[in-house]
Amino acid sequence: MGVSIKDIARAAGVSHSTVSRALAESPLVKEETRERIKQLAKEMGYSPHALARSLVTRRTQTVGVVVTTIADPFVSEIVRGLEETGQNHGYTIILCNSNAEPRRELAAVKALREKRVDGIIVTASRVGDLYLPLLEDFGVPIVLINNQQTGKYVYSIGTDDLRGGQIATEHLLSLGHTRIAYIASPNNVNSSQARMNGYRMALESHGIALDPALLADGDGRPAAAMEATTRLLSQGAHPTAIFCYNDMTAIGTIRALKRMGLRVPDDISVVGYDDIPIVEYLDPPLTTIRQRKYDMGCMAMEMLLRLLNGADDVQDVTIEPTLVVRESTSAPK
Repeated sequence: MGVSIKDIARAAGVSHSTVSRALAESPLVKEETRERIKQLAKEMGYSPHALARSLVTRRTQTVGVVVTTIADPFVSEIVRGLEETGQNHGYTIILCNSNAEPRRELAAVKALREKRVDGIIVTASRVGDLYLPLLEDFGVPIVLINNQQTGKYVYSIGTDDLRGGQIATEHLLSLGHTRIAYIASPNNVNSSQARMNGYRMALESHGIALDPALLADGDGRPAAAMEATTRLLSQGAHPTAIFCYNDMTAIGTIRALKRMGLRVPDDISVVGYDDIPIVEYLDPPLTTIRQRKYDMGCMAMEMLLRLLNGADDVQDVTIEPTLVVRESTSAPK
């Protein structure tokens, strides 16, 4: 038979209610007493039943996480940060894929709330402002990664995508490119619009008007990027460089260019966004904008845990992106 709260109380010389409060991190128990009881419980091999513990603390020690797809290396790095930070604080995560579909995302959030998760983290949310009142009705803190929405229960952490778009475009401009294309993601993705705004601002700062013929839509995945790249060049846009919404888009773009007999960067330079692990091993290695993916996951979980502990000074976090120059960009020939 396992060790019970009564066993710990007997060993510690306190009441079983004091042990329960101490293990639930109640401020009603002095910190010194809490730590002594927790250490004693650990030494005795005490393992609380999750359901019983949730009835006492009104918490399940679980966090619901909704991602577009775990198959995306960018997302998997975020999840690694979320999970490791959660585990360090005694939390486990329940992971759901939305496949970047707003209805599936909202359904996943509802299902997680029904499972009584303590909080919810959503990456690259597609639901938009119209869903915020509903999300707030759930009454648990929600943290969004890479989608700057705000509300009573909604906080955000993400990269400064406007600045990222500027940095990527300014790099190409500094090499002498003026015909720079942008392959975007759908309009309901805030980060894509922000990156395009940064791209536009960088062009305008150099006296270059935005050419709609140099814009193409993808969906953040290689297959759609191949189609967008082929369409862009077949319509006579003649870019000397392409800035891609993300690295997965850049992978598809480079593949499409190679199929058309074009060399990267000799014929066309390519810049990605994210700096997922694989891109430094591409041929050629990809110049890209680095996002602190793992750190974003860690910080998002820490933010959520602070909210759960009643912090009233939590602020949205914006992270500065950085340029990583490799071999997929050069001066135009």
